[in-house]
Amino acid sequence: MTKASWILYTGDILTIAIVILIGFATHGETALSFLPRMGAIFIPLMISWFLLAPWFGLFQQEIIPHLNQLWRPAFAILFAAPLAAVLRGLILNAPIIPIFVIVLGGTLALGMTLWRAIYIFMNSREHR
Repeated sequence: MTKASWILYTGDILTIAIVILIGFATHGETALSFLPRMGAIFIPLMISWFLLAPWFGLFQQEIIPHLNQLWRPAFAILFAAPLAAVLRGLILNAPIIPIFVIVLGGTLALGMTLWRAIYIFMNSREHR
């Protein structure tokens, strides 16, 4: 695996973690006691993202560096978020709340698109 691949995978993981932390922080739930609940969405999101992202070409070197392909991460998240919510519902034995899925998908789409844009910018500067 190349250095660029490691950076991309790590950035994806950190982006998901940061969006989850921001989400919990907006609800005033940042204490250590909330870590299991954070994990209950983080793990399903990781599974969903890394299952679906390859189907959208998000790890293909001929697609990654192009700004006109930034729609792909947002589109992939719109499928990964509902899958993650279903997995979370199964883990917690809890109902799946549609507004949660919508907000989760929207914020992750924004976060992942921003991260991937930063990655493209940083990579393009490195190859000049």
